[in-house]
Amino acid sequence: WSCEAWSAASPASAEEWRRPTAHGGEISRSVTRDGNVYTGSTTRTGANGGAYTSSSKCIGGVVDRCARSYSGTGPNGQTFSGKRVSAAGPFRGRSAGSFTGPNGKTVYGSRRWRR
Repeated sequence: WSCEAWSAASPASAEEWRRPTAHGGEISRSVTRDGNVYTGSTTRTGANGGAYTSSSKCIGGVVDRCARSYSGTGPNGQTFSGKRVSAAGPFRGRSAGSFTGPNGKTVYGSRRWRR
């Protein structure tokens, strides 16, 4: 999720929800805002035994900065995890992250973009 999507929220607010997914699993989400700091977490469980969790923290300002970490387990028990950080200003942004797959190998990547 993007920090920009929550800019219209009140100075201190929180939102939580939970719902079933189309294939028999469940997803839950919580987002908290305190001033220009946003924190959030997502948990998703599948009917087949898979699970995914992520947590994020964003600081809004002239340059929005976000960090997210996530991990999951597939239905066959294989695990994965990753991290991503990003910064986006009025004219350009950049992000970098890593992903560790079921085989234990980690892949790194980064990108820059113009708005």
